[in-house]
Amino acid sequence: MLDAQNAFVAFDRVQKSYDGENLVVKDLNLSMPKGEFLTMLGPSGSGKTTCLMMLAGFETATHGDITLDGVSINNIPPHKRGIGMVFQNYALFPHMTVAENLSFPLEVRKMGKSTREEKVKRALDMVQMGDFAGRRPAQLSGGQQQRIALARALVFEPELVLMDEPLGALDKQLRETLQFEITNLAHELGITTVYVTHDQTEALTMSDRVAVFDDGRIQQLAPPDELYEKPQNSFVAQFIGENNTLEGVIQEIKGDTCIVKLDSGDTIDALPVNVAEVGERTKVSIRPERVEFNRDRLHADAHTLKAEVLEFIYMGDIFRTRLRVAGTDEFVIKTRNAPDQARLVPGEMIEIGWMPQDCRALDA
Repeated sequence: MLDAQNAFVAFDRVQKSYDGENLVVKDLNLSMPKGEFLTMLGPSGSGKTTCLMMLAGFETATHGDITLDGVSINNIPPHKRGIGMVFQNYALFPHMTVAENLSFPLEVRKMGKSTREEKVKRALDMVQMGDFAGRRPAQLSGGQQQRIALARALVFEPELVLMDEPLGALDKQLRETLQFEITNLAHELGITTVYVTHDQTEALTMSDRVAVFDDGRIQQLAPPDELYEKPQNSFVAQFIGENNTLEGVIQEIKGDTCIVKLDSGDTIDALPVNVAEVGERTKVSIRPERVEFNRDRLHADAHTLKAEVLEFIYMGDIFRTRLRVAGTDEFVIKTRNAPDQARLVPGEMIEIGWMPQDCRALDA
């Protein structure tokens, strides 16, 4: 476990309040090693952007300490922190050419003309924009402007780069292209990156680790696969990816399994992840791709329930089936589009099943 003393970026019991009463960020402890790509993910108002702004120096922590490479930066102004920044709105100077935009942070750092030219050329080549040095921002597309904004953040070779929803204004295809470009560049250059987004797919595909924020706290901090496969509470299970939820009461806890009596009267086995005692209410979480309805594919240990087909939707690579299960009409199964996949019709009664270890009993 990385402690704050050995971390490159560390938040130590950081709090933030704008009015002296309500905390937007509550007792945040977070440590990052050098070279990590960490994403802060969460809904609007969850505290993620405030954390980024405190790290950048545009907001001041009400309580606690923020350190960069072991040095407290609480009282260091933004321009002296040596941090690169990329925003959603690009923040390029419209009256300057691309080369002048990139040269500006180098001039501020009193670098000589030949050094500036060399660094500008290298940064533009990094983002495949070497031919655009003489253009102004208005002559560039949205994707090109965002590449220039990224190059400007990298031009003075910062050890830390902060990105606040940088791809939010771009169309889906371009966004996906730039996601991979940014990630590859960060890893190639060994830059420590803190990335803020509310787009869960972006967070899962780009990050070494993801910090899921809600109500000013980190709900879970983990690598993307662990976050998706092993959510620690109901908020994370619902916020990350698609998820099926069945509600009930803990009837028995025995070692690494528990028996849940659902509100529909059915009983199922589950993994007790965030439950403490018998009689406690719980939300049981099952991912749509972990559920089977082909009898020959069901494992002998699979838990089965009766279900009514409500919708069967062809989506190209997958089929998405919505079912009525244990009193809910929003139970979803995703199955691969394979030649042997049964085509279901609304109104059909089927049996569905899943393995108990894929079913997590979480807080209600």
